Amino acid sequence: MAASGCRGVRSILWKYGSCGKNFCVSRSKTVPQLPVRQICVSSSLWKKNLAAAGPQKFTQEFIDKQVEEFEVGKRHLANMMGEDPETFTQEDIDRSIAYLFPSGLFEKRARPVMKHPDEIFPKQTAIQWDAEGRPFHFLFYTGRQSYYSLLHDVYEKILAIERHQDKMRNKGLFTSETKQILLTGSRWLLKEEIEEYLVENISDHDYVRLIQLMEKLLSMPYCSLEEEFILKFRKQLEAQSSKHEIPALQYDPQGVAFSVADGRRKTAKASITLRDSGSGNITINGRNYLHCFPLLQDREQLMFPLHFVGMLGRFDIEGSVEGSGHSLRLGLCDWPSHGHCSALCLREKLKG
Repeated sequence: MAASGCRGVRSILWKYGSCGKNFCVSRSKTVPQLPVRQICVSSSLWKKNLAAAGPQKFTQEFIDKQVEEFEVGKRHLANMMGEDPETFTQEDIDRSIAYLFPSGLFEKRARPVMKHPDEIFPKQTAIQWDAEGRPFHFLFYTGRQSYYSLLHDVYEKILAIERHQDKMRNKGLFTSETKQILLTGSRWLLKEEIEEYLVENISDHDYVRLIQLMEKLLSMPYCSLEEEFILKFRKQLEAQSSKHEIPALQYDPQGVAFSVADGRRKTAKASITLRDSGSGNITINGRNYLHCFPLLQDREQLMFPLHFVGMLGRFDIEGSVEGSGHSLRLGLCDWPSHGHCSALCLREKLKG
């Protein structure tokens, strides 16, 4: 049916010719009347190219131009602020913009900024098809080629480890007591971080599938062979102890060691002092702590840090609090963290 229709159209075009870019097919008395359709070759080709082009992307030439303009603007800004353009950092730029364009907007993203184009323009995938519209990657038609390509890579790592295990079994050297990857203080990348890595949007179900496959790879005896690949998808967590600056140990005129820590919550401010060689007395603003903590649960929370380090009853605690109302009680609930830290500092330093 389609072939006969094409032959009929070709015969009509050959007989009557075309009228410029858009031509109309003449109707004869012997030919049944058909609806007239205008054929525009250039329009159809344009629509095809538009569909193949996909969403509009920032070209590399555009990004390079923005980077060049950013560098010129940074030098002008440095000269305006009387700074050296060669040593003008991003922190200096942010400080200068906040000074030149003061803003009272609560939404920080709405305030004036001057960032490097790499931070302003989102990452984007490169062109994934050739001039004729053929995709480069065999997983292009899945809609998420980077995600499924990653799943293929993980499974290929699993098969490689299984082949290595079979080889070790054939040699009689297989053992499950192999080197394990140290994962302490790290976590898997979050869904948003995986999307940024892949430059693709994935669902929660896809994220769970990926993590399950990575866990399977991690549970294999010889997973250390792919340690570098696995650690790419884990993020190291900075320990809070490394951020905390341990205060120096102080001594009173009697030679008794003590440590001081400060804290605040909303409008309440608190200062706590732990003194060594005490009897376990706790005073807050010169009064017994029972007046501030009538509930047993609050007192247990306050004493838990000392109980945790095995020094319950060794220190005298003196607290000073400024503030009133509910904020005061909430601020005092933060004392255990400061007391815990101070007690640990005292224990370690007294050992030394």
